[in-house]
Amino acid sequence: MNQDELDIAERKMQFLFALRSRGVTDKRVLEAMEKIDRGAFIRGLFADRAYEDMPLPISCGQTISQPSVVGLMTQALDVQPRDKVLEVGTGSGYQAAVLSQLARRVYTVDRHPRLVREAKAVLDSMGLVNVTTFAADGSFGLPEQAPFDRILVTAAAEDPPGPLLAQLKTGGIMVLPVGQSDTVQSLIRVRKTETGLDYDELRPVRFVPLVEGMGKDG
Repeated sequence: MNQDELDIAERKMQFLFALRSRGVTDKRVLEAMEKIDRGAFIRGLFADRAYEDMPLPISCGQTISQPSVVGLMTQALDVQPRDKVLEVGTGSGYQAAVLSQLARRVYTVDRHPRLVREAKAVLDSMGLVNVTTFAADGSFGLPEQAPFDRILVTAAAEDPPGPLLAQLKTGGIMVLPVGQSDTVQSLIRVRKTETGLDYDELRPVRFVPLVEGMGKDG
């Protein structure tokens, strides 16, 4: 190993240690996050900070979430190997790539066509054939692919969106941030049961808002 490879190996070890120390303890989630190189999803000025536990800016005024939040959301989703998962808010594609290691099939949707194109290029280069990307208004989900075993939303709504709840299977789980402003948001887990919906509040978070309509970036 040359010095650069040693440095990257050291940073990846610190990366995994940071995940564990912040509560990401699920073995399958940690293995998935070890396999998927976050550095592949970050370009430009911030590329050398890819293994730090912090959110970073990407195109279209969006962010790639900090790894510990990706890990905690993935852990809360409790993805099983046969699950079909919907992700609302593709962003960089990093969260979808992590989910691809845990689920049978991942559908990911974003309102910014540019982000979808860029994410698809990285996902394809990694050979992640079980991820399908869509440029669409994610607040309406993907009715043509429903129902889903798991739904992950990476943008904050005031309440869990009705169309997404309708597309969740009975027995399914949805994880999303809710809150009326970008200063007060909670990460919640919704379980859909035969008799209704069960809610768990997990932790405070900060996400961009869930916006209806398509982005204007072509």
